[in-house]
Parts: sequence; structure tokens; C-alpha cells
Amino acid sequence: MTVGAAIRWVLLLLALAPFGYYIAAIIAARRFFRARPSIASDFTPPISILKPIYGLDREAYENFASFCRQDYPQFEILFCVSDLQDPAVPVIRKLIDDFPERSLRLLIGADRLGMSDKVNKLCRMVRQSRYDVVIVSDSDVRVEPGFLHAAVTPFSDPKVGGVTCLYRGITDGSLAADLEAVGNSTDFAAGALVAWLLGPVDFMLGAVMATTKKQLAEIGGFESIVDYFSDDYELGNRIAARGYRIELIPFPVSIVYPHERYNDAFRHQLRWNLSIRYSRPWGHLGLLFTQGFAWSLIGCLLAPSEILSFAYVAAYILLGGEIIRTIGIYGMKDHALRKKNGALLLRGAFAFMVWLVSFLPQRIRWREQEFRVRDKRLVAVRPPL
Repeated sequence: MTVGAAIRWVLLLLALAPFGYYIAAIIAARRFFRARPSIASDFTPPISILKPIYGLDREAYENFASFCRQDYPQFEILFCVSDLQDPAVPVIRKLIDDFPERSLRLLIGADRLGMSDKVNKLCRMVRQSRYDVVIVSDSDVRVEPGFLHAAVTPFSDPKVGGVTCLYRGITDGSLAADLEAVGNSTDFAAGALVAWLLGPVDFMLGAVMATTKKQLAEIGGFESIVDYFSDDYELGNRIAARGYRIELIPFPVSIVYPHERYNDAFRHQLRWNLSIRYSRPWGHLGLLFTQGFAWSLIGCLLAPSEILSFAYVAAYILLGGEIIRTIGIYGMKDHALRKKNGALLLRGAFAFMVWLVSFLPQRIRWREQEFRVRDKRLVAVRPPL
């Protein structure tokens, strides 16, 4: 066998790796969502919900109101904005007027303890919160009835130190936003579920992060992660390192995406890839073997026969379709996926290009400021003139 032939067969074998990954993700999803736990209605500790706010998200009022409508005995919601000029302030004040039966508070400003504006706000909110159980939730998150019960039930076990969940996307129908939403319900969720299948979860996902003040105190509070790029990973990883379990619950929430252009969606997905690169470098490199689109194309081009070429493409389409059905539609209840065929076809190529670009030196643009990442920490850089 010539060297060229040997290389071709090695590549053909490597091109099978994503199919093994897809099968593992399907198995994980079936086990995960089949074992939906019963909600302990008699375990209802009071909750402080912390929402760091910067700017006005699409459908912000409905996002916030979905938390106010929760059927739960006792909870409060704290919002923190940078200043009174934030466009979300009138929306939050209307919310306070519309839900007088709820304990809602608006905080203005936070001490600059580190580079992360979000975590600076969390530091202030947790200090002023009333209750031991705290749930951090992004401003673009929308939840369904029963969310608070599902999020706190795991804490009935004292060995649980954190709770997090998967999320799907709600879009305005723009193809760029759909590319992100499809990725959440398939690629992103698949990776989290395979991690859950292979061992204890040692991370959190930023849309929803629940813990207690006891666990926060043990890791040095939010102050200990105020300079870190991947604050969600750091929070979960540090709590897990203290010997507590991080529970990934089968109760997905929704992210309401803005109207996006392709470069917006690309930057957002690039930031997610970079968070993996800087927090788990080997995991980021391992994403190579989840790129079914690229590997099936390689298999198709290098296969010694038309039948084998067809087999690579067919396996990618069939397993990719099963990922969508099992994780996206059945597990995540993302029935909008049925109408996003255009995004489904483009998602594989889009994800591969984002992953490739994530290896290049990057500046992180976040909240009108630019950063570099050094030793997992954000370092401010002067914006270009």
C-alpha cells in the first residue's frame, strides 16, 4: 500500500468518528429525557432570582414576566442595570407595576470589582438578596410554568451544589438567528448530553445557573470569578471541585434571539467556541470529531466507490436527522425545528467554519468593550480608533 493510499484510509476511518459521537448523543438524550424526575412539591425553599441587565432584548417584557407568573410560594427577582439610561429600565418599572404581588427590585449600578460587567452586577445582587437559594438567569431567557419547582428540587439532596439546564431558541424567523437556534437544540445540547453520559457534570450553562449562598461562600463568592471569560464554566467547575454534584435537569428554557445578521450570529457562536477553547482546551480540540458535515464530505470525496461515498452522506443525513428528532424535538420540545429546513442544511457548514476561526487569535467584543483572554481571564484592550 502506498503512503497516499494509507493516508486516505486513515482519513476514511477518522471520518467515522462523528457518527460514533452522534450515536452517543442519541443514547444520552434518550436516557436523559426518559428519566424526567418528579418534582418535589413539598420542597419549596424561597428563591432569589438574579438578573444582570444590559440593554433591551427582544420581547423583554414577556421574558421577565414568564418568571413573575411562576406558581411558586415565595421568591424575589432582582434586576441590576448599569445606569438609569438603560433602555430596559422602563420595561422593568412597568413589570413592577403590573405584578404588585411579586417582590421585584431594580438596582442601579454595581461596583467595578473586575472585568465582567455581568459578574460585577451579580456580586451586588447576591449581597442584597434575601434568600439562600439563588438562580442566575440571563435577560433573554423565557421560562415555562413549573420552572422554579424543577430548578430547586435537586437541592433537596444536600450533595447537590448547583443546577443548570439546556436551552432552545426562539427567533423572529431570520435565517441567521435560526442558525443559532438550531445549534442550541442540536449541536450544543448534544455536547452537554454526551458530557452528562460520560461522567459527572462539572460545569454550568449560562442561561440558568442555580446554587446556594453556602456554596458561593465556599468558592469565594462571585467575586472569585469576576475576571473570568467563562463565568458559567468557572462557577460550576469550582462548586464541583468542592465535592458537590452539578445537576443538569431535563427542563429546557428558551433564549429569545434578536433579529440577527450573519456576522452577528457568527460572532455569537464564535464567542461560545472561544469559551470552550479557553476553559477546556482539549474539549475544544475534540470538537473536530463532532464535525459531521466536514468529515462526511471528506469521506464522500475519498471513498474508493460510489456506494461508500453515498454511505457517508446517507449516514450523516440519517444520524443528523435523528439528533434533531431525539434531542431537539422530543427532548427540548423545540417543535419549531420542523419548519427550519434551510437552517438545518446550512448549520453543519456554519458550525465548522466557526470552529476553524476560533483557533485564530481573537479579541472578544462584549457590551461595547473589547478584551483579550489571558489565562482564562478577561484583559481589557483599547478599542480600535
